Amino acid sequence: MVCTKVCSDPVATGCFISTGRSLETAIERVKLAESLGYESVYVTHIAGRESLTVLGAYALSTSRIRVGTGVVPIYTRTPATMAQTAATLDELSGGRLTLGLGVSHRPVVEGWHGQRIERPVAEMREYASIVRAILRGEDPPRGERWQTGFHLLGLDPRPELPIYIAALSPAMLRLAGEIADGVILWLCNPRYIREVVIPEVRAGRERAGLALEGFDVVAAVPAALSDDREGAYTAMRADLIPYFGLPFYRAMIERTGFAADIEAYDRAAGDLGAMQGAISEEFLDELTAVGGESSLGAGIERYREAGASSPCIGPIPGTDFEATLRAGITS
Repeated sequence: MVCTKVCSDPVATGCFISTGRSLETAIERVKLAESLGYESVYVTHIAGRESLTVLGAYALSTSRIRVGTGVVPIYTRTPATMAQTAATLDELSGGRLTLGLGVSHRPVVEGWHGQRIERPVAEMREYASIVRAILRGEDPPRGERWQTGFHLLGLDPRPELPIYIAALSPAMLRLAGEIADGVILWLCNPRYIREVVIPEVRAGRERAGLALEGFDVVAAVPAALSDDREGAYTAMRADLIPYFGLPFYRAMIERTGFAADIEAYDRAAGDLGAMQGAISEEFLDELTAVGGESSLGAGIERYREAGASSPCIGPIPGTDFEATLRAGITS
């Protein structure tokens, strides 16, 4: 059983606001996003400020906008700790939390946290099922990797708290459709959403006896209101370098039709400038929404037309994100 609490709006615009160098600036951006009418704000989980703690600050500074992780790796917390933290944040925010869970990648899971990824789809199924049971006030199922007898005490269950899953591969997309309330996408351009994400999510929903309607497809859209398209693309190329080296993203990029970009990236190994240059203009044209208000709006609309129910704009380094937020909500 999944919840339908936040998925009734067929088209909602959200945003990604991480803290960067300044938590104060990030909070002001979140308050701006709420005042402009954005439906949701997500924060990524990287090596900076801890994402769930940051969401507490966002929640206490706002009253309407939904706050979510986009996403927190499952191997950084036990399912019991994740459920306890999520329930607390949901209470703190007045029921506005969306818990986005992801597998992440081996350099993060193994290199940073000393954990291991063995069977990502099976482990996500097990982890999310335990978290869901705890949030409902039920006995958590016994898993192969995680076992817990944890129950919330002194805190009401949160059975309607939505759980979203980050997914790239067809198998993880099907799992998201089957057991989650939504899917969170990064680097998935409209073509991939239309040709892979929606069919695989639909297959997962059908496996669970559910319709696609009511399932939230959150797509990150790198966006910039800017007349310096080349400058924005240069910044994006620098940002994308790590992802072109990660197996999960490489496989997805190849499925999207940009295997030539991956091959050029590999040939350029060791030459950072050439590696960045391997990321084609065509790839960035499909992925981003950059330009004046009409171009920005058209870029966001491509994601909606492909099936993203919640396109969520995110900043491109070196551009004016406040201006992009203002223009993006009217697009």
